[in-house]
Amino acid sequence: MANIPTFKLNDGNEIPAFGFGTFQIPADGSTYQAVKEALAAGYRHIDTAVAYFNEQEVGQAIQDSGIARDQIWVTSKLWLQDYAYEDAKKAINLSLQKLGLDYIDLYLIHQPYGKVNEAWQAMEEAQKAGKIRSIGVSNMTPKIWQKFVPYFKVMPAVNQVEFNPYFQQKELRKILAKNGVALEAWAPLGQGNADLLKEPVITKMAAKYDKDVGQIILRFEHQEGVTIFPKSVHTARIKSNIDIFDFELNSAEMDQMRALDKGNGQHDPDAPGVEKMLSAYDVHAND
Repeated sequence: MANIPTFKLNDGNEIPAFGFGTFQIPADGSTYQAVKEALAAGYRHIDTAVAYFNEQEVGQAIQDSGIARDQIWVTSKLWLQDYAYEDAKKAINLSLQKLGLDYIDLYLIHQPYGKVNEAWQAMEEAQKAGKIRSIGVSNMTPKIWQKFVPYFKVMPAVNQVEFNPYFQQKELRKILAKNGVALEAWAPLGQGNADLLKEPVITKMAAKYDKDVGQIILRFEHQEGVTIFPKSVHTARIKSNIDIFDFELNSAEMDQMRALDKGNGQHDPDAPGVEKMLSAYDVHAND
């Protein structure tokens, strides 16, 4: 079983550098099953969100795993419907209730639009009250970061953004490094981008190290100091994704990987109309 390294956050907490993502895994028993398998395979960091509609199954799998609570890092995210201060306070309590936990290790502002400052205030207070250990943001570009973060009392511990070899977030990483903010990658494997998975540079390294292409990509990201949590519902893939701690890319190979950067991703948080599209997403439809 992999011994997962941790990264130290700017608030002193240690986050497991590798975890399991649950985006788009349905709450029909599939999330429960996948998280259960991930925990059995040695994962100790699970990433969910209010807007994934599967917090309850994540919590149930954690409870049934028999693993001590302090051994598992749990991330969830506040949805933009709940950013008004009072709504945010309620939503944090609801996340805790659905997850069946006394505290959440990391809570993020999922989409950086609307009443972000009010949401952040509620999260700062929840952190002080011990309901959340670390607080952070997600999908913040350099432009969005400058709009909000200078007005926060507490510096975010994390910014979770799209990141993979084709989109390495170089400008953003400079800003984060200045403030000691960790970068977490969503879509670390490029959401199955066929071109990325066929890159000759990567396939060559895979052959050399007797690893698959996904493992080479994840290893590169890990060595870049990025926290990653690939998602899968397939047992074999859940096990192979975590199998990246028995080899290391050399500096020439790291440079070859860095050279694959195209400087843009599939999602542009700065694009006009994105906020409107996202706010149509109703996390309270079944309340």
